[in-house]
Amino acid sequence: MSMHPSNPASGRPEDPWGRGTAPLPAQANPSWMGHVQPGNYRPAPGHEGAPVGTVVPPQDQGTMVKAARSRSGLLGLTVGVSVLALLSLFLVVPFLLSSTGAAGFVVGFLASLIPLSVVLLAVHIIDKWEPEPKRLLYFAFTWGAAVSIAVTLLIQPFFVLAFQFSDEADLRTYMATVQAPVVEEFAKSLGLLMLLLLARKHFDGPVDGVVFAFTIAGGFAFTENILYFGRAIAESADPAGDFAQVFFLRGVMSPFAHAIFTGTTGLVMGFAARRWHTGASVAAFLVGLLPAMFLHNRWNSMGQGFLADYILVQVPIFLLALGGIILLRVAEKRLTRQRLLEYSAAGWFTPAEVELLATVGGRRTALNWAGSYGRKRQMREFLKAATHLANTRQRILSGRDVQLHQAEERQQLQRILALRAAVAS
Repeated sequence: MSMHPSNPASGRPEDPWGRGTAPLPAQANPSWMGHVQPGNYRPAPGHEGAPVGTVVPPQDQGTMVKAARSRSGLLGLTVGVSVLALLSLFLVVPFLLSSTGAAGFVVGFLASLIPLSVVLLAVHIIDKWEPEPKRLLYFAFTWGAAVSIAVTLLIQPFFVLAFQFSDEADLRTYMATVQAPVVEEFAKSLGLLMLLLLARKHFDGPVDGVVFAFTIAGGFAFTENILYFGRAIAESADPAGDFAQVFFLRGVMSPFAHAIFTGTTGLVMGFAARRWHTGASVAAFLVGLLPAMFLHNRWNSMGQGFLADYILVQVPIFLLALGGIILLRVAEKRLTRQRLLEYSAAGWFTPAEVELLATVGGRRTALNWAGSYGRKRQMREFLKAATHLANTRQRILSGRDVQLHQAEERQQLQRILALRAAVAS
């Protein structure tokens, strides 16, 4: 496998520095994901085999400041959500303990780790192609597990006070089919809105939206499961039997319920992130809540015909969600391949390398090849860096924060050369 850049392909756009726009190539939009407007297209920086510093313009001071602000923003989000989570626990933990008792809380906590692991495994699989920053995944999970629960507990009483029910059964039905879908989806998706507004550099497409939504929902379901599993033990005359029944319902039959609900909001917000501005983000948040609330309502509305509704309605919804995620992944890989081909035309990769970097089979071949020379770790880093570079180029072509992303592109191109040397040495 060649690990050395080829000469630039002929017919490359004349401006190798990306300072202006160039005609939009016919193949620039390989799928419905990441559509590039003609006015936003910029050629990839050229590489003539000289040191990177001579072919990539140095970044100006203003861009460096913006990049530093972006890094500090991630730290600020991490600290901020940690503080909010700590405050939330003063409300959430006493509520759980009063509802489950100490024994129910411990059993519920341990049992809730099982469906949580299933959801986080799905997040890992979806996110494997271009992993999100761990700090943002931490934000998402912490928001879901603590902050969104606290928001729900604070808003919930107002829904009860707004309507007077003389019949307890009617109140329970109202709480399950109206209050829970509205309040819980709002509380979870509020975290998505914060990510889109405050970490927009890393929230730039539908796959990102699904990853963050699944992580938030996984955290929310984790805490909610502690409540339900613990109650089954604390309030039942047959703790073992009732616990087994509740665990089968929530942990086996529906571990992805909350993830699918909130995932629809994340999907809508992810598409809006392609054309980012504050108004579009808020509008996508409000629009995305509608399918999430509807799906949540339909799930909580299942009664005596639960099994039939589950098989005829919920299972198809799950399969549809699974198919949608597969389509997202396929489109994402096609987009990665196209962006890397543009760097190949500029001389950074050979066409053969692109096939190895942008396909699952190619990556497996590259890792096996590198492993035979004891350089598997370096190859894995090279693969991640190439994918990250392709996504950075997509952000540049979106026309959003172009200078900031071009500064990041320069750093990544330098890293690509260093990783290439580490693999090939």
